[in-house]
Amino acid sequence: MSAVRDNGAAEALLVVDVQRDFLPGGALAVPGGDRVLAPLQRCLDRFAERARPVFLTRDWHPADHCSFTTQGGSWPVHCVGGTPGAAFAPALHIPAQAQLVSKGTDPRAEAYSAFSATDLCARLRHLGIHRLYVGGLATDYCVLQTVLDARSLGFDARVMTDAVAAVDLAPGDGARAIQRMQAAGATLTTSEEAVAAR
Repeated sequence: MSAVRDNGAAEALLVVDVQRDFLPGGALAVPGGDRVLAPLQRCLDRFAERARPVFLTRDWHPADHCSFTTQGGSWPVHCVGGTPGAAFAPALHIPAQAQLVSKGTDPRAEAYSAFSATDLCARLRHLGIHRLYVGGLATDYCVLQTVLDARSLGFDARVMTDAVAAVDLAPGDGARAIQRMQAAGATLTTSEEAVAAR
């Protein structure tokens, strides 16, 4: 076992877009999205306790973002940077050492993936991380694209199936997203397995 593995720096928790606008009552609510909060909190607490890296991504859109229906896009206005809807879920207790990754900041570009036009990959490489435990919202959009990019970049991506929820704009989108992530080489796991991992 390598020294990197021994000190825990080889793996990190990646929490995707658990923001008010994606939770029940939000502008772009994921059905049942609040069910991810308890398993993610377990992971946040455990990773913090072990002083292991934690990353939280967030949509941080300008008010004129191209994805908004007001700009001819597909989605209602959501997660505009600095607004209450862009804040993380109030019930989520975020450890002090957590690193934030803001995405979708370019008004002209859609950005589902946490790796799209961000420095996330560079930060992970700098820390020597090779394994990512991934959870958050939504399975069929930002989680999917983040995991596909993670795999294409060579990371061992582990999707916590009890800590994700899908939009399911078309019935079965979430299940199909899980299949696509598996086909790309991602491993399906749970938050319990993540917190039990050495």
